[in-house]
Amino acid sequence: MKISEIRNLLDFIAKAGLDEVELETDDIKLKIKKNSSPEVHQSIIHSPGVPSMPSDATGLVAIPSQPTSPSATTPSSTSPSEEEIKESTGSEDKSNYVAIKSPMIGTFYKSPNPESGPFVQVGDRISKGQAVCIIEAMKLFNEIEAEQAGTIVEVLVEDSSPVEFDQPLFLIDPA
Repeated sequence: MKISEIRNLLDFIAKAGLDEVELETDDIKLKIKKNSSPEVHQSIIHSPGVPSMPSDATGLVAIPSQPTSPSATTPSSTSPSEEEIKESTGSEDKSNYVAIKSPMIGTFYKSPNPESGPFVQVGDRISKGQAVCIIEAMKLFNEIEAEQAGTIVEVLVEDSSPVEFDQPLFLIDPA
């Protein structure tokens, strides 16, 4: 990952208002966290063959990835769980509904541009492959398509709000 790409990512994160982001590839592990206290701690872990990345003006540092065991990784607690979705969508049984989830971190948009109507609304019948929203990531606009046909039951995200990877965006009734 180039420094310019990291800086673009930092700009995007600042504009999206996110407090914490983790990005991991084969070559690098990047963890960005907003400072909530006046005391700042930084650490750089060097890995053979991978050059260290300098910190920028915000004090953020890129950390080359280290091998981790599957038990060392924990799921993100920022996106709602299926249980939280059931609770937030009312008392009726939602177990037969399917969630359309975000494939990336970014900003959720329900319409292709501010002047247009939304891609989908509650009650709309959708088909597999139909665009349901846009997620902006690093100044790229990515259309998100439905993975299966059904009826939109609920939109779980507000327009222009940040979303996490694997966060449920819509509930659909596949029946």
